[in-house]
Amino acid sequence: MFEPAYKSLPPVDYVSMIRSLYADRRVMMLGALSSALVAGVAGFEANSWVLIGVAIGFALVGMARDVDMRAFDRTPIADDDVATAVRWELRSTVGAAAIAILYAFWMAYSFLVVNTPFAEMSSLSVTAAVLVGVVGRNFAIDRLVTIQMAIMSIGMAIGMLFDGSFHTLMLSVVLITFLLSLRKVTANIRAILLRAVHGRIEATRLASELDTALETMQHGLCMLDENGLITVANDRAEVVFSNFVPGDWSGRPFAAMVAAAAQRGTIPQRSASQLMDTVVGGDGGKVVLKLSNGEFCEVTVSSRLDKTVLLFEDITERVKAEERINYMAHYDTLTGLPNRAYFTEQVEADLERRRRGKHGKHAGDMAMLMIVDIDDFKHVNDTMGHLIGDRVLVETSERLTRVLGKDSLVARLGGDEYVVYRSGGVQLADTVSDPEAILGGFRGPFEVEGEVFSVNVSIGLVTITEGTDDLDGLMTKADLALYKAKALGKGRSQVFHDEMDTDYRYRQRLKAELKQTVADGGLSLVFQPIVDLQSRRVVSCEALARWHHPELGSIPPSLFIPIAEETGLISDISRWVLATAATECRNWPEEVSVSVNISARDFRNADVAGMVKDALDSSGLAPHRLEIEVTETAVIEEKAAATTILAKLAKQGIGIALDDFGTGYSSLSYLQALPFSKLKIDRSFVMDIATNPRSLKLLSNVAQLGKDINLTVTAEGVETEEQLNLIAEHSKVDQIQGYLFGVPLPRREVAELIARMASRPTIERMLTVTSANRKRG
Repeated sequence: MFEPAYKSLPPVDYVSMIRSLYADRRVMMLGALSSALVAGVAGFEANSWVLIGVAIGFALVGMARDVDMRAFDRTPIADDDVATAVRWELRSTVGAAAIAILYAFWMAYSFLVVNTPFAEMSSLSVTAAVLVGVVGRNFAIDRLVTIQMAIMSIGMAIGMLFDGSFHTLMLSVVLITFLLSLRKVTANIRAILLRAVHGRIEATRLASELDTALETMQHGLCMLDENGLITVANDRAEVVFSNFVPGDWSGRPFAAMVAAAAQRGTIPQRSASQLMDTVVGGDGGKVVLKLSNGEFCEVTVSSRLDKTVLLFEDITERVKAEERINYMAHYDTLTGLPNRAYFTEQVEADLERRRRGKHGKHAGDMAMLMIVDIDDFKHVNDTMGHLIGDRVLVETSERLTRVLGKDSLVARLGGDEYVVYRSGGVQLADTVSDPEAILGGFRGPFEVEGEVFSVNVSIGLVTITEGTDDLDGLMTKADLALYKAKALGKGRSQVFHDEMDTDYRYRQRLKAELKQTVADGGLSLVFQPIVDLQSRRVVSCEALARWHHPELGSIPPSLFIPIAEETGLISDISRWVLATAATECRNWPEEVSVSVNISARDFRNADVAGMVKDALDSSGLAPHRLEIEVTETAVIEEKAAATTILAKLAKQGIGIALDDFGTGYSSLSYLQALPFSKLKIDRSFVMDIATNPRSLKLLSNVAQLGKDINLTVTAEGVETEEQLNLIAEHSKVDQIQGYLFGVPLPRREVAELIARMASRPTIERMLTVTSANRKRG
């Protein structure tokens, strides 16, 4: 009828309740003996040996319960030992039931048999008093109270209802109401006790947890009272204080410590003032302190009522990492020049200003863009090594900057290609003098590592007069001019002119025919394996589109993918690649996934989430076996759309990879804001790690950055065993992609490669497979 207490209460609460049953042995014994005395007096008064027997029963049961309670006191019970507590509850219930039976019999016998006023009154009054005592003693266990009240109530009812007196009958009705009220009182007392027990346990737990948190937390924490005195400080906070001003500052004014630190120079005066303004203001906030030892400390201030809590966090490594990443986001790590992304940002901003002002007083102002490429740079690397090649790149950047001055924006596009942009005050004569100055700057020989040799450059130049010009079109035209300069013998400059439209028309032809090819399903798909560095097994394959033109032969992706993006065909290609790759992945082992590249234009013009859903639904591929690759450029160009879409895909279990990391902005803000699961390090970080310790160190640091934020790290462009061994030994790279393990292969051949590599775990056997694939490729 009643659910056992141990099932409805937490273990700690239940054990506490059982302890309350055995809490006061003396009161229990006094009650039993008092009842025995009254029953004995009634027996002598009525000359009833039965009542005298009841008195003896009270004494015997009381002594038995006393022995039981003494045994309980000697028995250790853990706070969560429910099994032992259940046994003691049963013993207490038996004793309580036994004493209740005596009271019930005393009542019934007194009213029905003895029938003297003293016997009736004494049994009724003592039993009623005992019922109140039951509420006070046994309220903790509802079942026990109910058993006692039920037994005694039955005896009371039998005696008073069958007494034959109307007044006794009416009194029984009042007593029943009284019993019901006692039942309610019992429940209320039990609830009060539970709240008290919960409060004590919760307070103890919170105090213990707070103490543990203060001692184990990685940051310093201190609390100020209403007078600004330091009342609480953990060990790490005291270490921070010792860096400010040595000494014990507990109980002393926080403002005095900050003022002393500012006076000593351990905290800048401006930072000290900002910190105290934040503390005094009461609104809370964060203040970053640059300490005199070069470390950075972020202080988080929180206020409530008249108390203030300060949290001190050492953010030195984070600041340094952000500075490194910020530099990598904007500048080429080798030459120190702006990188492609930073150059693009600045030039597009200037072009936008020119478009907005095309009808103003500066309308018609000329600007120019030049692409500068080192002639035969590959020969320098092949014959003299990458170390000297890097020095050539550095000196090239220095010569360009020196001859062009501050009026020009010089950047490194990548490899041996540089770009120069000038806007504002450009004259037609500058289109001749600037290229000549560059060519003249390279007439002197290069002296690197004891080697003396000549280096020439070729220049492609395009002028900008119309406000409608866009950077992609300008770069294309400058590229065409550069191609023409190299075709004419290198070591010279060439201005883009209309006659170069032949090449441009070629691109236009490709645009038209690519559209038809996509519509006809004429593209093909190949897969490049991605190998786990530890197990040396294929864990994923990157799906890559290929276009074989019936007349022009194989059109490289570097040519037709930009055309597809320009014409808007890229979303149709992406949709097809997603569907085809997902279908093919179903044929691979369960542990192998497939990755698909998504363009910035896809985020802008297409329903990427819908494309992915359609591909998964049609193929039946599990979401966790699909990975979406995006470049930093795609994220930057379409940040809002990419953030929303990628977050939605990540919630479905789809992997999100940041591709070609290191060639774009490489901003920590994007790594933190977007749900990336993988970081793919660009091949440019890998290409010379075998000869350049600096490159290897940079690769290792980038990999460490990825691991620090819990990303899977993949190194692209691994082509030699030496590169593989260096990566395995000196970095935390998880996966490898590159020609060492396989060129991009058609679906049937990549399936065979996956199977062979799964059955041949050693690197020697895998290289045999790779060698065979290279021969076929």
